Amino acid sequence: MNTRSKITALGMVILSFALSGTAAAQQMKEKTVMVGGAPMYPSKNIIENAVNSKDHKTLVAAVKAAGLVETLQGAGPFTVFAPTDAAFAKLPKGTVDNLVKPENKEMLTKILTYHVLPGRYSAKQIWAEVKAQNGKAMMKTVQGEELTFWAKGKNLYVRDSKGNDAKVTIADVNQSNGVIHVIDTVLMP
Repeated sequence: MNTRSKITALGMVILSFALSGTAAAQQMKEKTVMVGGAPMYPSKNIIENAVNSKDHKTLVAAVKAAGLVETLQGAGPFTVFAPTDAAFAKLPKGTVDNLVKPENKEMLTKILTYHVLPGRYSAKQIWAEVKAQNGKAMMKTVQGEELTFWAKGKNLYVRDSKGNDAKVTIADVNQSNGVIHVIDTVLMP
């Protein structure tokens, strides 16, 4: 390698470090929330962040199986109540394996869209609705049915149509196209 080639190669290495440093600095300026051991960046969309969470592998696989990746990468805005892998593990044995089969795509889509509200709702906004409606607020999901929100102490809960309660364990994980609230139970329409 001649001197000119070495200088060009060195320049490219320096430039790549400078560019990666700029991107890293930009991401450091963002207010991130840690979910599943990974920072969630407000400049990324729901899918771009969710795939990095170690606690949401089952949810990501289900979203892929239901064909909802493109939708959740869209403009939104969406409010997603994201069950953890531990939440999916509470379901009867074989439920998840059965739901991700192609022949059950319609049911899986119904369950997943039941975890999504159209619009962007912060925990503070949901709390305000709960307070305004005397302790329980009803909100319509993308799937079409309602979820019931209520509070106990400092905790916010979501109740599904079957009467199951999910606790919001991490609230206000902002995304470019909405917000995620991590929950500890899978909601069932």
